[in-house]
Amino acid sequence: MSCKVENLEKNMAKLTIEVSAEEFEKACEKAYQKNKNKINVQGFRKGKAPRNVIEKMYGAGVFFEDAANELIPDAYADAAKESGLDIVSRPEIDVVQIEKGKAFIFTAEVAVKPEVELGAYKGIEVEKAVVEVTEDELNAELNRVREQNSRMITVDDRAVENGDIANIDYEGFCDGVAFAGGKDEGHDLVIGSHSFIDTFEDQLIGKNIGDEVEVNVTFPEEYHAPELAGKAAMFKVKVNGIKVKELPELDDDFAQDVSEFDTLDEYKNDLKATILERKEKEAKSVKEEAVIEKIIEGAKMEIPDAMVDYTVRQMADEFAQRIQMQGLSIEQYFQFTGMNANTFMENLKPQALKRIQSRLVLEAVVKAENITASEEDVNKEIENMAEMYQMEIEKLNELIGEDEKKSMAEDVAVQKALDFVMEAAVEK
Repeated sequence: MSCKVENLEKNMAKLTIEVSAEEFEKACEKAYQKNKNKINVQGFRKGKAPRNVIEKMYGAGVFFEDAANELIPDAYADAAKESGLDIVSRPEIDVVQIEKGKAFIFTAEVAVKPEVELGAYKGIEVEKAVVEVTEDELNAELNRVREQNSRMITVDDRAVENGDIANIDYEGFCDGVAFAGGKDEGHDLVIGSHSFIDTFEDQLIGKNIGDEVEVNVTFPEEYHAPELAGKAAMFKVKVNGIKVKELPELDDDFAQDVSEFDTLDEYKNDLKATILERKEKEAKSVKEEAVIEKIIEGAKMEIPDAMVDYTVRQMADEFAQRIQMQGLSIEQYFQFTGMNANTFMENLKPQALKRIQSRLVLEAVVKAENITASEEDVNKEIENMAEMYQMEIEKLNELIGEDEKKSMAEDVAVQKALDFVMEAAVEK
């Protein structure tokens, strides 16, 4: 295998990779052995037809595609390593020559990590954040906990009121015809939540258990179902029951039920400290974003489109894994949000670009300040991973290769660079 490197514009490079005719022939023979049992040739038992007979019958290139697929991954990996390039994208493969008895030649176009020319990164001025917990924020958190510990009380001696939970059966009609998705039984609807369209909920106020009513509404112009958008509809609704949410009283008993504290005052103080800690983390994150944003603005770098596309795919995979852990597939997510894969990926591009720029400027700071990660730093990261995955450190060490440790060391150095620029930042 041989490789030639051609530098292109905007931090792109083309690798021209040549695999010897002998290696290509071996790959063709392997493809023949793999596929011969699938090919029927008259006069031969299945799987017994000689390769030259199959090639004469189906063409000399019958096994070329499988042979190329066999050769390309390893040949590209070897060429990428040999090139010494810092490749930051998937390769765009193009076959240049594929003929019997000749070398197999293909190209791989890749993005190369851009060089960064740093501007100012020390003494970056940012607005000072005042972090405090207001009474409204504390009360909102207390009410959230009360909501979590509420109970439902059945009401049977009055009509529906705002804030009630009405259990209803309903069926929707448009132009006198029932429409798909417009029917349900035993549905709990919070009156005043505005979870149903238009004035649907308002028209149930004052209705009693057992009442059967007609509710008239108009679908929004931008409703997710185009066939209903902007149209008038009538729902036949039956009120089955009424419930109200009863919240616990804010007293010492409440504090004892929801926490380890004996009094409400103790619980409120702890809750206030928790809210303050959360707000301090949020303020730190905002400050970090502001500092990095200013460093990016002062830096010069040319980001190749292929690098952004590669990062977008990584972020999309990360998102799909996260929602899968919540029991939702990416296809279901698209269905619920009305998006498709192309729109989703396009929406990720600004975030992907910011992620790339942030990493690049911090790596440049690492280089400028000669920041390094010690063996102790890496071992600490491994200890944290072992604790997270509940594994023995020795066992995890066996599974982590040198490349992974190198990547961990780079991440630690980047975090140190972030700490460096944050400590050097000036609050005004």
